[in-house]
Amino acid sequence: MDVLSGKVALVTGAGQGVGRGIALALAKAGAAVVVTGRTLAKVEAVTREIEAAGGRAVAIACDVSKIEDIHRTVVESVERLGGIDILVNNAYDGAFGPLLSLSDQDFQKGFVNAPFATFRFMVAVHPHMKARGGGNIINLATSAAVRWDMSGYGAYAAAKEGVRALTRAAAAEWGADAIRVNTICPLANSPALDAWAKYRPEEAEAFFATVPLRRIGDCETDVGAVAVFLASSASAYITGATLPVDGGQARFG
Repeated sequence: MDVLSGKVALVTGAGQGVGRGIALALAKAGAAVVVTGRTLAKVEAVTREIEAAGGRAVAIACDVSKIEDIHRTVVESVERLGGIDILVNNAYDGAFGPLLSLSDQDFQKGFVNAPFATFRFMVAVHPHMKARGGGNIINLATSAAVRWDMSGYGAYAAAKEGVRALTRAAAAEWGADAIRVNTICPLANSPALDAWAKYRPEEAEAFFATVPLRRIGDCETDVGAVAVFLASSASAYITGATLPVDGGQARFG
């Protein structure tokens, strides 16, 4: 069912993992998708997947740590597809580890690639969404921020909580423009999760055992499906919310 037919979506960090899954799901729901990421070959591969399935997509290389890349990506997206109705801020690159092991540069990296990039993209797409009568912004955060033991995840969680705060603020300020803004906190199979599980196998095994549904989510059919819901009219009265898509693992207060 093409619930997003006629819509244009821009997904950051869409060359692999959760971003790729969301891009595929949005395309299968009828949206034309701008697939962005730092590595052009990866986003081109995802674009070919979408086109092979009968969808429409364009690939644009974008490093979200560079404000000029963000502005160029938004301008090119509008020029090539006519506008932007859906923005998914998924891209992230930051440091992990105990606080005392992190340098100022390590700590700042996550903020540049999460709340700063999210803020810049949201502000850049706002006039285009408003001109089209509204839109949907979906930001990605993490349940690491509500873990009982956040050891090793402080910098990551702090950056992603900044994204959640921006979600709430934008939802409040832009509701009058018919722009809804929500957050997804996913737990899904991805290269990043696989790398973490291999690096910390005992911790990963214990963590996975706390998922009530006893499985790790799928990037497209689990996380992507929720993105489609949030971008569609089915969620027309939801904004400023955080949706854990994690099989019941996290508890957000």
